[in-house]
Amino acid sequence: MGFIKKYAASLAAISLISLYLITRLYNILGLPIFTDEAIYIRWSQIALQDTSWRFISLTDGKQPMYVWLTMTFLRYVNDPLLAGRLVSVLSGLLTTIGLFFLAREVFKNNKIALLSSLLYILFPFALVYDRIALYDSLVGMFIVWSLYLEILLVRRLRLDLALILGMIIGLGMLTKTNANFALILLPFSLLLFNFKVSNPKKKLLRWFCLIAITSILANLIYSILRLSPFFYIIAQKNYLFIYSPQEWLQHPFEFLFNNLNTFSNWLIGYATIPFLILIFASFFITYKFTKEKLLLFTWFIIPLVATALFGRLLYPRFMLFMTLPLLLLGAYTLYILMTKVKNRSLKALIFLIFIFMFLIKDYYIITDFKKAPLPQSDKGQFITGWPSGVGVAQSIKILQKEAKNKKIFVATQGTFGLMPYALEIYLDKNPNIKIVGYWTDTDQWPSSQKPPKEVISRAKKMPTYFVFYQACSGCSAIGVAPDAWPVKKIFQIEKTEKGQFYTLYKIEP
Repeated sequence: MGFIKKYAASLAAISLISLYLITRLYNILGLPIFTDEAIYIRWSQIALQDTSWRFISLTDGKQPMYVWLTMTFLRYVNDPLLAGRLVSVLSGLLTTIGLFFLAREVFKNNKIALLSSLLYILFPFALVYDRIALYDSLVGMFIVWSLYLEILLVRRLRLDLALILGMIIGLGMLTKTNANFALILLPFSLLLFNFKVSNPKKKLLRWFCLIAITSILANLIYSILRLSPFFYIIAQKNYLFIYSPQEWLQHPFEFLFNNLNTFSNWLIGYATIPFLILIFASFFITYKFTKEKLLLFTWFIIPLVATALFGRLLYPRFMLFMTLPLLLLGAYTLYILMTKVKNRSLKALIFLIFIFMFLIKDYYIITDFKKAPLPQSDKGQFITGWPSGVGVAQSIKILQKEAKNKKIFVATQGTFGLMPYALEIYLDKNPNIKIVGYWTDTDQWPSSQKPPKEVISRAKKMPTYFVFYQACSGCSAIGVAPDAWPVKKIFQIEKTEKGQFYTLYKIEP
């Protein structure tokens, strides 16, 4: 018992890290690749092979930090999809650690800090995105560490903290545009400024000078992107997802309440009602740390309302970074409730009551994602709809087998996205396989009633295959070739959403 007490903190840390790695790595490739993953991983491969394309993500208006990190993992991990997903796993691990330090600084309590990290590990929202090759887990990591450093800065007023914070925010801005909220919300850390100290005006002036240094450094780091001629595309891409100021002024509040309702449904779907009750109750269960609680809630509500106000095209993943400060509020309430009870069994029961729905969702996320009780918009993206790569892994095995002793030609429906990138990720280095993407209503493919001319020509010379996974004119279903095409079905799988298929055909010359 003496050993356990002496090393309790270390044992708790090791247990949490072990639990995190188990939940993130177990069956990590069970979920098929989906469109955005294919894009980001393919960019990373190209950037790794050709230094002149290190800013390739800017061609689609996406910042490159995630791509750069994936490049590093691709050097050491054979499976490209696993390499991309490991970036998110590492990001989530650093978020787990960051939440511990953040909660300890906010509430001055190691147990609340450990509980905050545990809740992150069990949080279904985090579990989904820590296992997928997307930007959002990395953004969440930068947001958590930015908030932690902003609190340290306003309390300690040190230049080194301002410089580190500037670097963290700058790296976040190199990851995704919504990481700019770390800079936007910086003034709200004044909630924790101690106005009762001697000569508060002098210290307040020092804080302003320090955050000016932070802001300048963050923007200098972000300015690296100006080295690329594609820098301007970021703004264009942003306006696909949000309304420009000119557009917004034409209908300032028309979409606000509908977007807020959508966000509310997603929040309930991921955070669950019992846990949301904990968050709400944190403001009333005790009146200690009121300013700290308000700051944490501010980091949720301001990005939420701003995104709802200007949002044009929304996805649940836009909310992930906003929800992370809420975990500390839930942990605080849960800790207070458990301290009021002496019986250990009753403490465990209280804990289970509030996180039981987390555990149910977590189980299905890890073992069978299509059964997970999650927002349908995410399930459609990842498993049931056309963006999902259900069937990609099977078709890759078939094509690898076909190309073992002969050259083959593979055409895909689509020139950007899941196809052809998901195939290129695994097959591009095979000298026996040539992959070309086509799209209807183009010069390459003027009519969906017959295959493109190049495909017909290739079919006369070598085995030629065509992948369908989206809708097209003349197609009887999503992911099915037009009836008039001379094809033989090699492999087909129907997705969970009925009438949607992934199909590999062989062109019959």
